[in-house]
Amino acid sequence: MRWMIIFLLLVMPVFAQDEKPKLPAEARQLDFWIGEWDLTWEGGKGTNTITAILDSAAIQEAFVGGDFKGKSVSVYNKYTKMWQQTWVDNSGAYLDFVGGEEDGEMRFWREAKKDGVTFLQRMRWYNVEKDRLDWNWERSDDGGESWKVLWQIHYERKKK
Repeated sequence: MRWMIIFLLLVMPVFAQDEKPKLPAEARQLDFWIGEWDLTWEGGKGTNTITAILDSAAIQEAFVGGDFKGKSVSVYNKYTKMWQQTWVDNSGAYLDFVGGEEDGEMRFWREAKKDGVTFLQRMRWYNVEKDRLDWNWERSDDGGESWKVLWQIHYERKKK
């Protein structure tokens, strides 16, 4: 029995390496975001480094804007047919989003609650070009009927 366990421990990683999961085409929808970016917004600037990780099955973000730092990991869930993102930052925030392509934009959203009030939060990537794009952080207090822009960031790809 012991030799069987040793055999499996030695052989299983070899089999596992041969089979890479096939990703659906939707898993490439955020590829436009991959790269190193200079960011500007009213009253500030920063950087964002976006990389494909885990055999390009997920997208990792590393944001720096002054003293504010955050990271996210996004993945296309082939079972729910939606993107999911987890965001954490140095203020102690944890945010979880779902979303996807909608009306030619990428949109991720979540339901939030503060002081007993429930509202929606949303991120939008739009005006996407090869070396620039715009991103909004928005809030809706009426179930998504209208949105207020709270933070608008312009991305410019870093020159190599």
